[in-house]
Amino acid sequence: MVKRRIGSRTPLRLLTLFAVAATLGAPALGGPGAANAAVPAGAASGIQTSAAHVTRSPNDLGTGGWKVVSSDTATESGAQISAPGFSTTHWLSVRPDDGDAPGTEIEALVQNGKCPNVYYSDNMRKCFGYTDDNGPVTVPQFAVPWWFRTDFTANLHSGQVASLVVNGVVGAADVWVNGTEVATKDTVTGAYTRFTFDVSGVLRHGRNSLALEVYPNDPSKMFTVDDVDWNQIPPDNNTGIQFPIQLDVAASLSESNAHVTQSNAADLSSSSLTVKTDVTNHTAAAQTGVVRATVTPPNHGRPIVVSQSVTVPANTTQTVSFDPGAYPSLTVAHPQVWWPYQMGPSPLYTLGTSVSQHGNALDQTSETFGIRTVTSSLVGASPIAPDGVRSFAINGRPFVVRGGGFAEDLLLHYSATDIARQFAILKNLGINTLRLEGHFMPENFYQQADAAGMLIDAGFQCCDAWQAGRTISQAALDIMALSAKTIGENERNHPSVFTFSWSDNQPRPTQEAVSLQAFQQADFDVPIIASAEYKSTPTLGQAGEKEGPYDYVPPSYWYDTSNFDPGDSSRTNVGGSWGLDSEQSAGDTVPTLDSIRRFMSPTEQAALWQDPAYNQYHANYEPDHGGYAFGTLYTFDQAMTNRYGAWSDLDSYVEEAQVQNYENTRSQFEAFVAHSTNQPTPATGTIYWQVNKGWPTLLWDLYNQDGDQPGSFFGAKKANEGLHVLYGYDDNTVTVDNLTGKAASGLSVQEKVYDLAGNVLDDQRAGGISLASQQVRNAVLTAKVPAATVPPAAAKTSFVELQLSQGGKVVDRNVYWVSSQADVVDWPATMGNPQATMSQYADFSALKSLPTSRISAKVSTRSQPGPDGADRVATVTVTNTSKTPTVGFFLRADLRRGTHSGKELPGDNQVGSALWSDNDITLWPGESQTLTVSYRASDLKGATPVVSVSGWNAPRIDVAG
Repeated sequence: MVKRRIGSRTPLRLLTLFAVAATLGAPALGGPGAANAAVPAGAASGIQTSAAHVTRSPNDLGTGGWKVVSSDTATESGAQISAPGFSTTHWLSVRPDDGDAPGTEIEALVQNGKCPNVYYSDNMRKCFGYTDDNGPVTVPQFAVPWWFRTDFTANLHSGQVASLVVNGVVGAADVWVNGTEVATKDTVTGAYTRFTFDVSGVLRHGRNSLALEVYPNDPSKMFTVDDVDWNQIPPDNNTGIQFPIQLDVAASLSESNAHVTQSNAADLSSSSLTVKTDVTNHTAAAQTGVVRATVTPPNHGRPIVVSQSVTVPANTTQTVSFDPGAYPSLTVAHPQVWWPYQMGPSPLYTLGTSVSQHGNALDQTSETFGIRTVTSSLVGASPIAPDGVRSFAINGRPFVVRGGGFAEDLLLHYSATDIARQFAILKNLGINTLRLEGHFMPENFYQQADAAGMLIDAGFQCCDAWQAGRTISQAALDIMALSAKTIGENERNHPSVFTFSWSDNQPRPTQEAVSLQAFQQADFDVPIIASAEYKSTPTLGQAGEKEGPYDYVPPSYWYDTSNFDPGDSSRTNVGGSWGLDSEQSAGDTVPTLDSIRRFMSPTEQAALWQDPAYNQYHANYEPDHGGYAFGTLYTFDQAMTNRYGAWSDLDSYVEEAQVQNYENTRSQFEAFVAHSTNQPTPATGTIYWQVNKGWPTLLWDLYNQDGDQPGSFFGAKKANEGLHVLYGYDDNTVTVDNLTGKAASGLSVQEKVYDLAGNVLDDQRAGGISLASQQVRNAVLTAKVPAATVPPAAAKTSFVELQLSQGGKVVDRNVYWVSSQADVVDWPATMGNPQATMSQYADFSALKSLPTSRISAKVSTRSQPGPDGADRVATVTVTNTSKTPTVGFFLRADLRRGTHSGKELPGDNQVGSALWSDNDITLWPGESQTLTVSYRASDLKGATPVVSVSGWNAPRIDVAG
């Protein structure tokens, strides 16, 4: 299995003949395409979250390692530094990541032990300095160019040519090979560009040397990558090399840019495939060759093979097409259709292409693609959305977008294993979409997304040079066009990529024109959206999306469908459940204590529960609160104090935060599902900002960098269950939804309302429910909760328990805590702000008076393969054994390393690979709920598995598994 080259569709060079390659001492599989070779076809395309194996390409330079140093240290000229044999004795030695790239300057320093545990506390600031501006680099050691250098062997055969392929840099770079300057920083710039330089004349037999002098990244002027206000800013501004640099070796004819376009029947009964590839003649005379294309169905079905003879003029590139009109076999009857993972299987076809002369293969490529149809439209025009709102359907089936903004590692270090781990977490979480705003990923990421059936909402970034000003230079337009062409070529064959958009602002006309033309040249044909807000262009029309909020709002906020500022046509920060919100959340996420102790110092931990105005380093660099300042947890803490009451220590603070995060994330996702049936303007999707972070965080995530799954995770997971029953905060009604790919029948719902003493205040049932795939049925029941109260009357807290059964078996269980004193948003004061202004908070302080509950747990373990390399599954049955009518509120189970006697080992004992079927549950006396957890036995490190269970009012117990 050979990994496809990152960012490229160029071919697998065979160097004319294997024998020739071997004779010359060149790599047996030379040229850029070895990295472009795809995994075998199959239902999972050969890439599984349990494996994530990456085979190094012989065409990616530097796979054996790089040498990196500041130009303040290496003061020699580029000609000297790039000369073979130049001494790099005192340079930093850097291993490439799984994308075959050396990464950033700080990555180089960290690899060499310059800042152990760089993400702990504020070590990054202490080690490397501090910046709070996404502009030019200001930290002195990074404000100068750095050198990235590697050696390689070429050994060209007579008649061969060699091209150096630079797949963008973060910053800008002068490029040197063997003492010759190949290109300057005026050319090589842009994080998502691709430049190709003929280096045939400067290569030599034996050792060759490549050196790049990389200039500091400046997101305010360069078309590059940055983190806006999402994290602390790395002091080097991510300056470095994120994607591989490659040597493309070719004989007389080569082929590249191979891809498939598809025209699918409306009912998907057939798919007409057009195969295209570019054939280049590297000689001074016309050359004739045979181009062959092979389409192999999933599960190694019978391949479709087509070929044609082509004559290419001297020194020319010619596109060769296989059209289904001329090649009828390329019209596939009853294709195996690619679906998002919750809606069906995600099979992948393989495309193989080659060019040959006289029976000898000169070049070939291989990659995977999926057959699917994506459509998008504007629906539900109304005063709140005059042009309608954005809606998507896949394979003709409309669905509610339920996603999260995805972040890569803060130092741009790509790990295929870590991405596999995250895809397992994401699928367990139940979301169907990842938004990549301006952070385009290595090829392996998209391969894993295709195999996982995870949708990708890609697009440009806000708040930097990508969000162009009124005047755009021709040089900027050229980089924009090249970036769009490269991005389009990289993403077009991936069925996971289903849409692409600009960010906050719609593009300027010239920017839009060059980008759309480049996308068209690349045959990148997903729906292109003008903005992530409610903005439009004459060409693309209304985007139909909106953004915000970003800081605390109460759970009921998400159910709003009527409030908006008529003076703000962008519909920003009106995040109620109508339309498609491209980024929104209630702000801070407090991890579990296990995670907090891994990355926060004792001083930071103390500030977390004692000083709401403390600028936590693991929030971001904005030290204030209110408006667009997110560096403290002040607004989150203010809400928690008012709603749940004061806390007394770190443990009680974290416990309250888990509850507040859970109810809020659950409400956000549930509101958009419940209101997807609304008329005239339905809720079509929500993208949680953000689903993850590239370092440990307290701001905007559902799971932490270490895989920690706090209350925010399990609240969102509960909302995104396949068959689900939910309670509406707006009207107390019960909704049932089916987010799976199959119809569901024989469904029934039981609803109960309890007071804090355990008395049942309401008990209702509804049965005979059948739902089609993606169907939502509202108002199945209406819960009778205590009447509203207004201060100074005492508030009443009650619980709403919902159980969804199928064929008599409970398939979903959902418990809410509601207050008779409602959260009341001051909407006029809230409009335009990323957080809610509250005129009244709900009052859950009575929960602090809950009597202690008693719980028990039984654990059984078996060997069973699972996601992310899991090989064990434990079944955990939790029971409330209280003798008095005391609820066991917010019970959490964790898998830990322990002893045979059921005692936890000291220190950090949490098993990080654990994926739970449910958690943070609530039980009444005599009630039980069975949870399952999958994990890797190797994570036990020889210890005994122990399950700990504790809750809001339940002392911790440990049970050996």
